[in-house]
Amino acid sequence: MRIRILCVGRLKDGPERALVDDYISRAQKSGKPLGYRAIEEIEIPSSSKEDEGPRLLAKHGQGVLIRLDERGEAWTSRDLSRRLARWRDASEEACSFVIGGADGTSPAIAAAARHTVSFGVQTWPHRLVRVMIAEQVYRALSIEAGSPYHRE
Repeated sequence: MRIRILCVGRLKDGPERALVDDYISRAQKSGKPLGYRAIEEIEIPSSSKEDEGPRLLAKHGQGVLIRLDERGEAWTSRDLSRRLARWRDASEEACSFVIGGADGTSPAIAAAARHTVSFGVQTWPHRLVRVMIAEQVYRALSIEAGSPYHRE
C-alpha cells in the first residue's frame, strides 16, 4: 500500500519543509519492511475549491481517502496505526490524507472521503498540518514495528 499526503499549495523551504521531509524519510524506512511501498507528499497548485477537488482525486487514485478537517473525528496514534495495517492487509491500493486549501476541501472530496479526521478543535496553519500528519504517519508505522519512538 502507498501512503500519500495530498496538499494544495507548495510548501517552501524552511523549518516546516525540513520537518515534513524528515518524517517522510523516516516513515519510508520504517514502512518498507512492513509492506508499505511508498510514503509520499504530492502537491497541487492552489485554485478554487471546485477545481482542486478533481485534481486531488486524480492524484489519489484508488483506496482509502481521508480528509483532514477540524470538524472530523479524533483518532489516537494507535488507532491510525491499526487502521493503516488493516487497510494494507486488505490490499488497499493507497491511503491518502488530503489537506485542502485556504477555503477547505470541495464537496467532491467530502463525498469521496471514507473518513474525516481532526487534529483537535483548533484551526491549524496548513504548513503545520503537513508536519503533523507526516509525523503521525511515521509514529503509526513505528507503533506497528514495535519501535520505542512511541511511548505511553
